[in-house]
Amino acid sequence: MRLGDRQRGRFCGGCQRCALSWLGGEEIFPFFPLDSFRGLFQPRRVMATTTTTQRIQGREISPEQIGWLREWLAANPSWSRKRLARELCAMWGWRDGTGRVKDFAARSFLLKLAEKGEIALPALRPRSLTGFRQVVREPLGWQEPAVCESALAALQPLSVEVVGSGSATQRAWSFYLSRYHYLGLRVVGENLGYLIRDRDGRDLACLLFGAAAWRCAPRDQFLEWSAEVRARGLSAVANNTRFLILPWIRAPHLASHILGLIGRRIDADWRAKYGHGLDWLETFVERDRFKGTCYRAANWRLVGQTKGRSRQDRHTCLQVPIKDVYLYRLGGRP
Repeated sequence: MRLGDRQRGRFCGGCQRCALSWLGGEEIFPFFPLDSFRGLFQPRRVMATTTTTQRIQGREISPEQIGWLREWLAANPSWSRKRLARELCAMWGWRDGTGRVKDFAARSFLLKLAEKGEIALPALRPRSLTGFRQVVREPLGWQEPAVCESALAALQPLSVEVVGSGSATQRAWSFYLSRYHYLGLRVVGENLGYLIRDRDGRDLACLLFGAAAWRCAPRDQFLEWSAEVRARGLSAVANNTRFLILPWIRAPHLASHILGLIGRRIDADWRAKYGHGLDWLETFVERDRFKGTCYRAANWRLVGQTKGRSRQDRHTCLQVPIKDVYLYRLGGRP
């Protein structure tokens, strides 16, 4: 590419260096493998609907980059949204500290661009009637245990096991949450599950932690987060999306004791799995369903309430239950 060709919009179409220059240079996309561009570019230049750089999900994206995304999507019309997200991660170097692709974050990024009308995504593939709720098969010969009423001391010491993919623990944990938690089981993005057992190896409880909510006014105000600070800090917050004491287990103070155990180890567990640690835990408790007593007893702090809107509510017309917002500072720090 000759000097000035970029300004006049002349690209050879087959030159990978031209493609990289068009996208803003190696200083903007340092992880782009040049081989990724072969066959993806045409001589014409796509005009974006916006003429200014936008901030999407904490990332700066220029009109030229949006134009490239349109070309790339048009060149791969048969790909599903899931595959598009994974391929984008591979080309843009979106990986966590352990090298895993951040495909859920990439999919969210693409969805937000589509909502703004900047790109067009392929139609969603047919989904089962259960939607996002993951249904897990009942274990062969399963019989619900008899009610166990016990003092906490009689169950201690408790064991805490991180749920590993494909393990027997994972199958039991998934079944319990799918069957007995009122929200069922849904696992997306960065996540960490725990199965709690008593000293005799009896299953007591299940927990699931996932990525923090992108926006939460009470949390952001309490932490004094601006939009820019929030974008940098969210990776250090995990959301306790599921907490289930198995319905046949009845032991006073068990839930708050479990929260204390998790609070003392989750930073190390998260770091081992994803290569980065945590500073805060958050959770959202439905006020009409629960009192949040165990969180308060475990020194979680109530910082406010949601407004009864879902993150899927783009037109401020969808009503969901109001929830109390709790935060917990890890490491005993103020």
